[in-house]
Amino acid sequence: QVQLVESGGGLVQAGGSLRLSCAFSGRTFVSYAMGWFRQAPGKEREFVGVISWTGSTTYYADSVKGRFTISRDNAKNTVYLQMNTLKPEDTAVYYCAARVGRTATTKNSFDSWGQGTQVTVSS
Repeated sequence: QVQLVESGGGLVQAGGSLRLSCAFSGRTFVSYAMGWFRQAPGKEREFVGVISWTGSTTYYADSVKGRFTISRDNAKNTVYLQMNTLKPEDTAVYYCAARVGRTATTKNSFDSWGQGTQVTVSS
């Protein structure tokens, strides 16, 4: 079964940057599209972005477009989320997710989830 472990969260000031990592194991990484979601207290888990298995296709939520970048290193079985120009409203637990095949943007389309990493942006 797929195992996902996120890292890289923390506390950062508004305008700062963080890079999250998600280590994938248990299956063939290149068979999977990889997504990032986030969940703020009292809110639904929401889509942040997704990357295809080749890395050639990415989609982002409007709220992060132009500030966040997803990338993957298939040799290291790792996907990254580079977050720049962070805002207090980006504060949330960030989750990595995996699904076999094509990219998707809904949380119900993803089969496997990490435990999450906390990102807190202070104003």
